[in-house]
Amino acid sequence: MAEAARTDVRPVATEVTPAVRLTAVSKYFGAVRAVDSAELTIRQGEFFSLLGPSGSGKTTLLRLIAGFERPTSGRIELAGREVTALPPSRRDVHTVFQDYALFPHMSVEQNVAYALTVAGVGKAERRARAREALRTVRLDDLGPRRPAQLSGGQRQRVALARALIDGPGLLLLDEPLGALDLQLRQEMQRELQRIQRATGVTFLLVTHDQEEALTLSDRLAVLDRGRIVQTGPPLEIYDRPATAFVAGFVGTTNLLRDQAAVRVVGAPGTYSIRPERIRIAAPEGPDGVPGPGERCVPGRIAEIAYAGAHTRFVIRLDAGDDRLTALQLNSAGLPEAARPGAAVHLLWDATDALPVPDRRPPKVRPGASDA
Repeated sequence: MAEAARTDVRPVATEVTPAVRLTAVSKYFGAVRAVDSAELTIRQGEFFSLLGPSGSGKTTLLRLIAGFERPTSGRIELAGREVTALPPSRRDVHTVFQDYALFPHMSVEQNVAYALTVAGVGKAERRARAREALRTVRLDDLGPRRPAQLSGGQRQRVALARALIDGPGLLLLDEPLGALDLQLRQEMQRELQRIQRATGVTFLLVTHDQEEALTLSDRLAVLDRGRIVQTGPPLEIYDRPATAFVAGFVGTTNLLRDQAAVRVVGAPGTYSIRPERIRIAAPEGPDGVPGPGERCVPGRIAEIAYAGAHTRFVIRLDAGDDRLTALQLNSAGLPEAARPGAAVHLLWDATDALPVPDRRPPKVRPGASDA
């Protein structure tokens, strides 16, 4: 998944005043710790993601920023203004939800212009601004239709146009693509990225999809059990995970602990080795001889799974019962020994075995409200 990280990141605005600043923000539901001492800064104009599994606190954190929840403690600032105690209506924020929340009895244009209607904006101006917003999301010819006449991707873009029509300082996206099929989800990821670049609005996306976060984000924060455990650009999160949890959750990795680490890495502790960093070679061939700085471990192929662009190998090591997973690009050609039961050498650069702390925040009590 390393290749999923964005390589065409545009320059991010560097204003002194961030779009979002959280200082020691916590949220407890009784004895349940949903968010614990969150510290976070999001820059103006960033595409930022909150990534974590179910129950990690990401949705609660989004609701705190939106104003739907009040923090138990801490401070929330938006564009330099403290909003900790302010209701959603007094924050320069709009939210797009997974279910879109469109009014079925209204046309697309009326849905998009709804906020302007409530604000008392005149009809001519409402129509002009709604049509401009629909042009931004490439739906300017669908204004007269009702939501039921649209595809899932089109309804998602209508929800985006409605959220963007009055130029919010911050757009919150709560798992907005979760209900879409894979192909449409990928199309909408590209569309979200295009719209964010075109408008310059700060986007804050909540997702449990690692590839989505890596693909879209300028930076992201990984949450685990209510705490932000690492923040940074996608490449840094993927290549230099701060903990064993981050290494295992963001992408696929081999986590080696204790005796396995000693056998494979040569030192005790917990280590992460990404499957794509490991190459497979026949023991008797020249490719099976380690080069400078490489480590070499013998084993036998236990499983082979073809996955389109690459093939996944599970190797049982000769020393002990440990297994390592390796990904080989099919375009590079597979080793001659690529068959179950075949003896192979696994080789990787010694620097690709990353030491990672094997610690996690205390587990929250059952009943946390976050998804």
